[in-house]
Amino acid sequence: MSRMSRNKGKRGEREAAKELNRLFGLEARRAQQYCGEAGDADLLGVDGIHVEVKRVERFHMHAALEQADNDRKAGEAPVVLTRQNLKQWVFCCYLDDLPKVMERLTHVDESSEPTDDSPLPDPDPGSRSRKK
Repeated sequence: MSRMSRNKGKRGEREAAKELNRLFGLEARRAQQYCGEAGDADLLGVDGIHVEVKRVERFHMHAALEQADNDRKAGEAPVVLTRQNLKQWVFCCYLDDLPKVMERLTHVDESSEPTDDSPLPDPDPGSRSRKK
């Protein structure tokens, strides 16, 4: 893996942690800088959820979810956050895990409030194909 790819992955992990923190009042952070073991989640601080971050242009959803599922610890729900250049973050999980994921993310700390509930800036409003 090239240095540019590794750096893009690191930036992606930091960006994803920042977005989870903003949306859910978490204290997520990059795992690699703290433990760095193969098979560990890319982000720490999201209890009960194994988070893989993929900052790629060609995303292979099932392969990424399978990696998260294989690497997770017992009781954790596997999820993947991905983003392409100039696009918004996308969150993927198995439908059967969705209730657990939502419970974990929305009941992290009842006293926590997201720091900013404003919408993300649209990097290129003309390129969107989905309706608001």
